[in-house]
Amino acid sequence: MTHKKPRLSRLLRDILLVNLLPVALIFAALFYLDQYQQGLLSAEVSALREQARIYASAVAQTAVQENTSGATINPDLAQPLLYQLTEPSPNAQALIYGPDGELIANSRVHPGPGGAIVTEPLAAPPPQGFFPRAISFIYDQLLGSVAGPVDETGLVGSGAGQNPATLGWQPDARQALQLTSAGPDQEAPPFVRRDKQGQLLITVAEPIQRSQQSVGTVLLTREAAEVDSAVLAVRISILGLFALALGLTVIVSFYLARTIASPILRLAGAAALMREGRARTQALPESITERNDEIGTLARALDGSAKALWARMDAIEQFAADVSHEIKNPLSSIRSAIETLSRVEDPARAARLLAIITQDVARLDRLITDISDSSRLDSELSRSKMDIVDMARILATLAEIHDATRKEGGPYVVVDAPAVGLFVRGAENRLVQVLRNLIGNAISFSPPNGKIWLRGRETGGMVELAVEDEGPGIPDAKLDGIFDRFYSERPQSEQFGSHSGLGLSISRQIVEAHLGRISAENRRNEEGAIIGARFVIRLPKAEG
Repeated sequence: MTHKKPRLSRLLRDILLVNLLPVALIFAALFYLDQYQQGLLSAEVSALREQARIYASAVAQTAVQENTSGATINPDLAQPLLYQLTEPSPNAQALIYGPDGELIANSRVHPGPGGAIVTEPLAAPPPQGFFPRAISFIYDQLLGSVAGPVDETGLVGSGAGQNPATLGWQPDARQALQLTSAGPDQEAPPFVRRDKQGQLLITVAEPIQRSQQSVGTVLLTREAAEVDSAVLAVRISILGLFALALGLTVIVSFYLARTIASPILRLAGAAALMREGRARTQALPESITERNDEIGTLARALDGSAKALWARMDAIEQFAADVSHEIKNPLSSIRSAIETLSRVEDPARAARLLAIITQDVARLDRLITDISDSSRLDSELSRSKMDIVDMARILATLAEIHDATRKEGGPYVVVDAPAVGLFVRGAENRLVQVLRNLIGNAISFSPPNGKIWLRGRETGGMVELAVEDEGPGIPDAKLDGIFDRFYSERPQSEQFGSHSGLGLSISRQIVEAHLGRISAENRRNEEGAIIGARFVIRLPKAEG
């Protein structure tokens, strides 16, 4: 069963979502606070401007006198009026300037008992506690690292570019006139800044007009402590979110280290042990191999590769031992014949010894050739280009070749397969080699003038090929063992050493490299008696 590969790795998707969430929360909060503070200041500016307009209208109606030189503001009327207007707002100060910039009235100055002039200073701002200062410092550092230094003077109005340290509580007369120099039809921009004590101050200027004539300017300044309090509350919320995000990030980091980094390190350690040859008996923990994610897939693949590697090494070791054993036999025979030949004087006996040496040399040659073919088979097939091969055409061609080269008394070959349509994907020369090996075996065990059937058919998603003969069959205990290397049970009529015993082993290598299977079975009649052998090859079907 095959699983459709997802477009995005499950592990990658989870990591991205988990790590992006805290960052998104922080950035959303940072941008939200700027908008929130801007909205609060805009509301404060609007309320303060409306209050300044009321002051300007009251002064224009009550404290402006008409004379021959035009309308002017009477300081004696303006001063008590301005004091009464600002008395309900203890954290505000209003100033009235004439058209020439001369200060006419100050809301913090009023007549006292006995006619004395009393100047009431504004109450000193309450000392900022450690917690608010710490919150403000941390937030400013975080915001400054993302968006640069914070400049509250530019949040609303024309405060940008001024030095808050030189402004004090109020702009001077020149600055006041600049605020209203835009003209009667344009609204003067506000002043938003902080003083030396860190108080957030808002100043607006409104012209005093009488009969369409500007006779002065009202400059109204008020603390925006409510804005600072509201912003501080939001800052605390943001820093709380930041602390939560930081905590989540730390927890997630430990989680990822436990579920990803640690298993990968264990896999790396297992790979190192495998490289050093010390991992034969050290299987990976089930907690890693049974994981249902990419790491589990990797662990299972590594475990399977390790087992396959050790199996291959065992097979190579066994193959080397078998090769050594098979080569020693003809070498021993050749050595014995040579040692005997040196002492033999009978020409006939010497000729027989030379014949034995010649046969053993030919046997060695065939053995070494087949060993070489078997050893390089896997690497050759891994590099070979796999093409679409018509096995029906190959069966017909092999039958024609056999008929053309058949010796007297040799078996006949009968093809039982469609003319075309048995398509597989593979290396044609190697698939032909398998069929030739099977046909050759069938010829060796067939009785005189017997029959060999080459059958082919499609079954499900497989192409099934069979080679059947009328020989003595295969011992039931050897049905699987005949594919082992150097299996050499041959008919008695065949000359000893004419086969290396690697033909069926090489055939199985080729078929399994094509993702197929090869098996052997006996043909039986209705009474259950063996009437021949059958070799069956099953290969995945390919579209022609």
